[in-house]
Amino acid sequence: MNLKFTIFLGLLVSNLSYGQEIAQGIVYEDINQNGRKERKEKGVAQVAVSNGVEVVLTDISGKYQLPARENSIFFVIKPNGYHFPLNENNNPQFYYIHKPEGSPKLKFTGSEPTGKLPKSLDFALMKDNKEQKNFRALVFGDPQAYTMEEVDYFDKGIVQDITDPEQFSFGLSLGDLVGNDPTLFIPYNKAVAQLGMPWFNVMGNHDMNFDVQDDIYADETFEKTFGPNNYAFHYGDAYFIVLDNILYPNPQTGKGYLGGFRKDQLDFVENSLKFVPKDKLIVLAFHIPLRSAFRKEDRQRLFDLLVEYPNTLSLSAHTHLQRHNFYTKEEGWQQDRPHHEYNVGTTSGDWYSGLTNKQGVPASTMRDGTPKGYAILNVQGNTYTLDYKVAGESEDYQMNIIFPAVLKRSNVSRHTLYTNFFMGSAKDVVEYSLDGKKWVKMKYAEVEDPKYQYEVLKFDNADMLMDARRPSTPVTSTHIWTIKLPKKKLAAGRHTIHVRATDLFGKTHLQSKEVEIVE
Repeated sequence: MNLKFTIFLGLLVSNLSYGQEIAQGIVYEDINQNGRKERKEKGVAQVAVSNGVEVVLTDISGKYQLPARENSIFFVIKPNGYHFPLNENNNPQFYYIHKPEGSPKLKFTGSEPTGKLPKSLDFALMKDNKEQKNFRALVFGDPQAYTMEEVDYFDKGIVQDITDPEQFSFGLSLGDLVGNDPTLFIPYNKAVAQLGMPWFNVMGNHDMNFDVQDDIYADETFEKTFGPNNYAFHYGDAYFIVLDNILYPNPQTGKGYLGGFRKDQLDFVENSLKFVPKDKLIVLAFHIPLRSAFRKEDRQRLFDLLVEYPNTLSLSAHTHLQRHNFYTKEEGWQQDRPHHEYNVGTTSGDWYSGLTNKQGVPASTMRDGTPKGYAILNVQGNTYTLDYKVAGESEDYQMNIIFPAVLKRSNVSRHTLYTNFFMGSAKDVVEYSLDGKKWVKMKYAEVEDPKYQYEVLKFDNADMLMDARRPSTPVTSTHIWTIKLPKKKLAAGRHTIHVRATDLFGKTHLQSKEVEIVE
């Protein structure tokens, strides 16, 4: 059935594209891994290939045909059981840039002229015997280094914190790889390459070419370095769709940027999903959350395309906060179960601000009290769970308990116990226990994090020079719980406050704090 559809689609493309340049070639298994198709190396059938809009499947011999749009990037959608060749920075090599005249003349260079298409545009795949349906992937939000010094902070504070990279199948950075300086793409790449795994990248609003008049050219330097900024790949029972969701210049004002998609991008999503089984886990990766300043009609079309896929997840960054967004029918999501978007805390934290931590880099706690770190996506079949790893801390450090370490018994009622559960949302349950006794539910409260407020006030009330960047002003956090402790149960002496958080995946996290009560 798929083969007949492929032949039909090929004939349709040929008929519609009469007089238009056609790209053709073969997707093959590169047995000797030399990057050249040799006679003994066979084509791989039923592999999706795209020009960024249309998507076709290879025939029984691994051959395909696609129309060559102006300034196309042709790429393969990785099938299960194969992996792509990698360059020296572990960037997957799965694409061919077709820009006959090259990129426009810009401040930061793009692609050189590529001239005519090759007679046969071939793509290599290699068998991957390690790919499993259960896997883990690293997810980085906003490395966003503006200088080489900040690239070093990223390397020392994040990359070197990952001491066992072999447990992860690949990595994914969710945009703002750098801070308005694409010359830093290379040192960023070299830092991430140390982890020794395939690394995929999303484009962010600080990764663009700003001296353009049309959004289609805002990604020229990104494309030269990383390839297409709209692409997809299979891994296990998951299908990852990576999208650039920054419209620049803003089509409504002509200035700045707007969250959204061009029609051709969503056409690509629609065309690629035609070949994806409905029971797959669909993982969308982009930079700007769908709930931010985002063009609603674009979000709606994306939601409409996913209406028959019950297993979905979106990953975003951009905000330098951490939160979970759940989209319901009121917001255009058409399924009973809300669509989950995890807005990932950033690897740059609060833009490399604050005092130096024990890693020797700025602590850079985010404005909602989330410590700088990175996420881990755990996939089992077509289901997922998420973890957050605080950089420089043990894996079980998942919350911060805020309460005085020593206080008078007469002042207990004047204090509030706060818990910031970094990965938390209003859907979670957070409880406390005094000295291992009865568990009591804490109250969810959207407030500013008191510990983060304290760190900012150190700068605002300093009586000597603070040799660091002031952290940003605190904002309301979406993962804090509070409660008043009962004075009558706190006799003078030492006590242990235990806090237990049960997240939306049913996983339990424990933290404790020692306090001393004095008369």
